[in-house]
Amino acid sequence: MAKRKQVGKRVEGWKAKSWYKVYGPEAFGKAYIGDVISADPANVSGRVLQTTLGEITQDYGKQHIKMRFKVKNVAGDAAYTEFVGHEITRDYMRGLVKRKTSRISSIVLVTTKDGKNVRVTITCFTINRAESSQTHAIRAMISKTLTEMAAEATFDEFTKMIVSGELAKETFKAIKTIFPVRRVEVIKSKVETPVSITA
Repeated sequence: MAKRKQVGKRVEGWKAKSWYKVYGPEAFGKAYIGDVISADPANVSGRVLQTTLGEITQDYGKQHIKMRFKVKNVAGDAAYTEFVGHEITRDYMRGLVKRKTSRISSIVLVTTKDGKNVRVTITCFTINRAESSQTHAIRAMISKTLTEMAAEATFDEFTKMIVSGELAKETFKAIKTIFPVRRVEVIKSKVETPVSITA
């Protein structure tokens, strides 16, 4: 009997919850991401959902790009999100590595025109093995290029540049002026939340 009562309680609790359809931000066409369930809409805000760029754009050649979105507000049974970061799958990255070449990674914290801070991890794959002085010059060029592009773009514009490949393409153009480069990939990004200082 006790077992039946417990099952009944679980069913009642499930019925008390509501489903919310989750949508991506304007920059990604407010694409449908998925559903979440909650008894209180206040508990939906702040949830982070992961999907792939392939699922958002229906381009399954982009399944290796994992996207993360955080719910920022709820209206009725719809939840709207903001972009909080992305990451390239490890399997995809392994396929890009070749012998007798250099893989040069750089982490750059940039600020967009509208004041959003984004930490970007970018990797450059060279044609020939680079020496330490050349690696230093490449990292300096990456930092310069990313900082300038972010400063000229809004947050929405910059996030689209990250996942569309435009940021990697422009960085590739900048690096190849100083060293032969085979490929550039933005492998990870993360929106940095400002730290509030209390007195």
